[in-house]
Amino acid sequence: MDAVDATMEKLRAQCLSRGASGIQGLARFFRHMDRDRSRSLDAGELQRGLAELGLVLDTAEAQGVCRRWDRDGSGTLDLEEFLRALRPPMSQVREAVITAAFAKLDRSGDGVVTVDDLRGVYSGRAHPRVTLAEFQDYYSGVSASVDTDEEFVAMMTSAWRL
Repeated sequence: MDAVDATMEKLRAQCLSRGASGIQGLARFFRHMDRDRSRSLDAGELQRGLAELGLVLDTAEAQGVCRRWDRDGSGTLDLEEFLRALRPPMSQVREAVITAAFAKLDRSGDGVVTVDDLRGVYSGRAHPRVTLAEFQDYYSGVSASVDTDEEFVAMMTSAWRL
C-alpha cells in the first residue's frame, strides 16, 4: 500500500469513526472542507479539512491524494470523486457476481454492453454503451451500503437472475 492509499484508509476510518457514514454524512463533510464553495476540493482545502480530523498531510501528500483521485483532470476533487475514493474496495466475491451480471447483459461477449445487446430490455438513449469498468464502478457504490458478501450476492443474484 503506498502513501496515498494509506492516507485514504486513514480518512475512511476517521469519517466512519465520527459518524460520517453514508453519502449524506460524507457529503456534509465534503461541503465543510470546501471553503470557497466551488463544489470541489483543491489540495489546500483537502489538507486543512483532514488536519481538522487529526490527519496531518504535508502539501506534497495532499497534492498526491488529489492527483490520484481526480478522474476528470480538473486538478481538484468533486463530490463524486471524493465519495468514490472513500469507498472500501470490494471483495472478490462481490466483483465476481458483478462480472456475472455484466456477462449476462453482454450478449455479444465483446466486453461492452451496447444497445443491440439490450434491445427490448433497456432504453439506451442516455447511456448507449456500458463497459465492465463502468458497471463495476456503479455496483461498487451499491456495494458500499451492503453489509455482507452474502447479502450482496443474494441481491445481485435476485436482481439479475444469476
